[in-house]
Amino acid sequence: MRRIASAVRPRFARAVRTAKPQATRLISTVRPLLADLPRPRSLSTLQYTAGAATAGLVLAAGVVTLAGPWDATGQRTAERDRATALEHARGADHGPGRGPAAGPRPAPSAGAVLAGLGPATSPVDTRQAPAAGGTALADVLGPLLGSAALGEGHTAVVVDAATGKRLYGVDPDKGLTPASTTKLATATAALNALGPDHRFTTRAALLGGTRELVLVGGGDPTLTARAKSGGWASLRTLATRTARTLRERGIHKIALSYDTSLFTGPALHPIGVNDNLAPVSSLVADEGRTDDSTSGPVRRVADPAKDAARKFAGFLKAAGVDTTGPAPAKGTDHAETVASVSSPPLSALVERMLTYSDNDIAEALARQTALAAGQPADFGGGAKAIAAQLRKLGLPLTGTSFHDGSGLDRADRVTADLLTAILVEAGTPAHPGLRPLLTGLPIAHFTGTLTSRYADGAAGLVHAKTGTLTGVNTLAGTVVDQDGRLLAFAFLASGTTDPMAAQAALDRTATALAACGCG
Repeated sequence: MRRIASAVRPRFARAVRTAKPQATRLISTVRPLLADLPRPRSLSTLQYTAGAATAGLVLAAGVVTLAGPWDATGQRTAERDRATALEHARGADHGPGRGPAAGPRPAPSAGAVLAGLGPATSPVDTRQAPAAGGTALADVLGPLLGSAALGEGHTAVVVDAATGKRLYGVDPDKGLTPASTTKLATATAALNALGPDHRFTTRAALLGGTRELVLVGGGDPTLTARAKSGGWASLRTLATRTARTLRERGIHKIALSYDTSLFTGPALHPIGVNDNLAPVSSLVADEGRTDDSTSGPVRRVADPAKDAARKFAGFLKAAGVDTTGPAPAKGTDHAETVASVSSPPLSALVERMLTYSDNDIAEALARQTALAAGQPADFGGGAKAIAAQLRKLGLPLTGTSFHDGSGLDRADRVTADLLTAILVEAGTPAHPGLRPLLTGLPIAHFTGTLTSRYADGAAGLVHAKTGTLTGVNTLAGTVVDQDGRLLAFAFLASGTTDPMAAQAALDRTATALAACGCG
């Protein structure tokens, strides 16, 4: 069997590459049809998992069908049949490639994802014997997680998402550096505090009697100055609307200033100047990027607010209004708003943040969560607000410590217990507003930070948030196993010395979990 699997693995990988564009088209075709399907009043286990799986399972169905009867783990046509049975999946399609899709895909559909989940019970640390003929989960995962590639220590938890029952656990409440899986906590806190439909508004305000125009930052991390906005709030649009109002009032030249008072505290992250994150500001265009990229590390401008204001001034000039400045605003009391633009709903921002591991969005959402809780809108206030919102949800915080929203701070500590609890909570009927946590997860070999991973493994079947720092590799997400159960998992490793080897070890573990029928 192993020899056969080894022989067909290269052919499967080629088939996946060939099938990927077709599978992407497949999901685009299927989603509108699924949107109108009636929702059943009650779900069996198989029906429940079909509703729980998101877009990657539709992709997986196309991939497996086109690839033939064998996949990378040596399974026969049963895998193709199972993927086909799970075609009725829903969720956000972020599009192929490393950057966000052309337009934001808010998550109006996300409310139906996992709608059939029943209330979760309290997790129980148990390693049950498998069903007759099955394999113990510990026997499958133990050797893989014991790989030397995973460094000096690891923690792991696997939970049945339908029941909340813990199926596997290794030091579940031991806090380790989570890297970017911290964003799952940040997203949970922001959605719980603000709601998935909340939007952030950037406005232009006229100071009475001074003939001064103020560009007021609303803390929208997705504000763009690009010619094609892709559906995000556009600085160009704001300038056009502002100029129209000013011209109607006979104003063709005006002093321009900008207000960043919404956020407080240091703008620079404790890691210092870093290509992974711009200085945090309530006014920023295109994340302060110095090129046309939309995700990943790149050099950032030193003063994002000033950069955004200069671009705004240029757009005003093009629309017929000259400006002097820009300069920092001295105050906006009693200012009259003359134009505004708002971000897509928070659900879309959360999906983008998780799919592409966007640090700039994460830090902005941490500060917005702090504001909602009456905390200072700085790194410390954001960290306190995140913990407070998780506590409100009754999530386990033993062993955890937050210092930022992105996970770039190595002092952050998160447990595997918390990460799996977040994923389970996102699927419960009690909290439909948390669904973007699931629809935003990268899909193995298809979207976001998992696009280049799982080429010869569980393509489309693993949905997971990645995390990587020097010496740290983490992975937390969901899979549907061979018994049709939706499983939430979290694997955290510290002291790793080869990031690629550690990443591969985690991917093998998640793939094995998807392939397991462990009772």
